[in-house]
Amino acid sequence: MDGELGDFLRSRRARIQPEEVGLASYGRRRVPGLRREEVAQLAGVSVDYYIRLEQGRGPSVSDAVLDAVARVLRLDEAEHEYLRAVARPRRRAEGGQDAARESANREAAAASRVRPGVQLILDGLDRNPAYVLDHRMDVLAWNALGDAVVGLSDHAPGERNMPRRVFLDPSARDLYPDWAAIASQTVAHLRLQAGHHPDDAAMGRLVGELSRASDDFRRLWADHLVKPCDHGVKQLRHPVAGLLTLPYETLTIPAAPDQTIVVYTPEPGSETAERLALLGSWVTSRTG
Repeated sequence: MDGELGDFLRSRRARIQPEEVGLASYGRRRVPGLRREEVAQLAGVSVDYYIRLEQGRGPSVSDAVLDAVARVLRLDEAEHEYLRAVARPRRRAEGGQDAARESANREAAAASRVRPGVQLILDGLDRNPAYVLDHRMDVLAWNALGDAVVGLSDHAPGERNMPRRVFLDPSARDLYPDWAAIASQTVAHLRLQAGHHPDDAAMGRLVGELSRASDDFRRLWADHLVKPCDHGVKQLRHPVAGLLTLPYETLTIPAAPDQTIVVYTPEPGSETAERLALLGSWVTSRTG
């Protein structure tokens, strides 16, 4: 994530033309959008201060300055949150490398555990496909219908990761009719999470792996999209149940804030709800 703050701010400057913010466009511009001095002027800070901010040399930057920059660059709520995260990253306390590595391993092990009560909640949702994701979008737990819809237990633990599936599994383009939208949404959420976990080595390895293996991921990552996947609608083309239109909601687990329950919530009586009921019966007959 080194250089992420500067890359993010430059990408957002490029979206805005001087005329849009009441400035006259003068001189030949080497790059599109606002110049750094124009952002500084509009945000009410010195050019030198803004340059240091883009270079990541402003760790004590105030909320007021970040708010002003966000206003000038017309950041939405998620982008504003991301700006705060990458401008003032939470770093681990300094110490020996072995101690830091041991602490990271303990945190990773704790983050991958789903409490039994959460699994009971999943299993109680017999009409709703559901699963638990961590901040890297690893699937940690699921219920029977979630497994039947998304296909989780057939994959090895290391492969139960949504970004890997979207970009590295050829079957994803058949599973998701609007694959391009799903891919963009996945990258935007992953970048938001990466900004909140700057010291997560596993996150860095995941981004590196996907960047090397997928041209699509690399292109989308370079766009610096930032958006949470907290609710919405997905379409899946299931090999048994057919086309499913699935609204979804996400619930953060207070005792494990890096874990999120994803629940698909089809409209009662809809064609998708009926198809899920048949799929659930099919799953029960296979396992019964």
